[in-house]
Amino acid sequence: MMIAYAAVGLLLLVGAYIRLAPSDPVRWHTDIGTIAITDCTQLTVTRTSARVSCLRESSPQDLLARLDSIALASLRTTRLAGSAETGRITWESRSRLFGYPDYTTAQATTTADGTRLDVIARSRFGGYDYGMNAARLTAWLGAL
Repeated sequence: MMIAYAAVGLLLLVGAYIRLAPSDPVRWHTDIGTIAITDCTQLTVTRTSARVSCLRESSPQDLLARLDSIALASLRTTRLAGSAETGRITWESRSRLFGYPDYTTAQATTTADGTRLDVIARSRFGGYDYGMNAARLTAWLGAL
């Protein structure tokens, strides 16, 4: 019986840490690098992240402002750092049940071929995100 209580207590402690742990903008709002440019529907997906690099035909500020509006309209999503004017924004999205945080960073830069949009959505905790980051990124880019 004591082991069961200890296990429940440990789960509650871990759950409280996950839900209440502060998000450090210095850690998550960094240059995300680049990958090969594709269209905005061809994501590179790993167990804990999804990313894409594509070209769009609007200014970096307009593109990020539109993406910011889409992101902030999503449930349980807030802006962690950045702005359209600075060329990079990071959002924190939390899962409904346990409040697991995921971070999505978008940066937009002007190139000779148009505006390059680089976006990565990644998990903070755990070894698998059950496709949530790819689904969120697909939805946001589809609405863009």
